[in-house]
Amino acid sequence: MKKAGLIICLLLLIGCKSKTVSRDTEDLKIKKVSTAEVNANQQRKAYDLGKRVLETCNTSKFKPFNETEVTKSVMENTTEERLTKTCQRFRQYYGSFIDLKLDGVYKTKNEVIYRYHAMYSKKVANKELRIFVNDENLVSAIKSMDWDDKFDAKLADQ
Repeated sequence: MKKAGLIICLLLLIGCKSKTVSRDTEDLKIKKVSTAEVNANQQRKAYDLGKRVLETCNTSKFKPFNETEVTKSVMENTTEERLTKTCQRFRQYYGSFIDLKLDGVYKTKNEVIYRYHAMYSKKVANKELRIFVNDENLVSAIKSMDWDDKFDAKLADQ
């Protein structure tokens, strides 16, 4: 009886052995590309949508996104209430939003990442805005973070 129990336990252990998951490393690679290699319409769209979000802080008026501009998750997460809360903090610390300056364009297997240096009226402001555009030419994420001269690919993960 003990031998049968031991054999069953061994079979369970062997059967429950974890499987190795192979992941395509192409999904993880992020490479910088020249702006000449990027669709000009897509680049303009990323700039316009990023600027629209940050100008909300100056005007307190936000024109909601639509299905042809952003993914459903971005549309749901970019609410006037959330923007107002963020804008209050940004205006207090950084002043008025002035413009976006494109610093680089990065490609992954499924997305293009536009990295902008956000310029504000106060000199202490050093912010970055990343716009992620998917294969369907929809903005799939918008991230604001502190500026770092070096692009950190780890922060590009959503």
